[in-house]
Amino acid sequence: MKTRSMRVEDVDQVHAIERLSFPLPWPKESFIREICEIDNSHLLVVSEEEGRAGSSETSGAGVMAYACWWEVVDECHITNFAVAPEHRRKGVADFLLERILEDARGRGLLRATLEVRLGNAAAVALYEKWGFTAAAMRPRYYPDNHEDALVMWKEKI
Repeated sequence: MKTRSMRVEDVDQVHAIERLSFPLPWPKESFIREICEIDNSHLLVVSEEEGRAGSSETSGAGVMAYACWWEVVDECHITNFAVAPEHRRKGVADFLLERILEDARGRGLLRATLEVRLGNAAAVALYEKWGFTAAAMRPRYYPDNHEDALVMWKEKI
């Protein structure tokens, strides 16, 4: 696996994963805006190493996962993170989260934060594994089902 910056030509593949991963997916235009217009936004994709055979319908030409995060003062705000269903439970999420934190640390950021659906036990477990702790709850945060959002922080990246 390798990571690289997301490009506009990745958006169709990323959006396919987004639609499979979230009940309220970001529109394609949001990814394009993040790439082209928001200076403090960083977008990464995980792709297969060159020379690997096979690609899937959902992940296109090797895009296995992606993440978006914002640099806000000295904090990394993870805004979007997903792994294609066929690549879950294979270490891809760990690989991507490690790369986000490395990138943020390299930019001089000190801590990281994110919001996650309270019922997304797999995501909560991943973040806890990487040292994120629950800091607050946003009641009825998600408009599709009014699920609460858990705000998680990692104090030292």
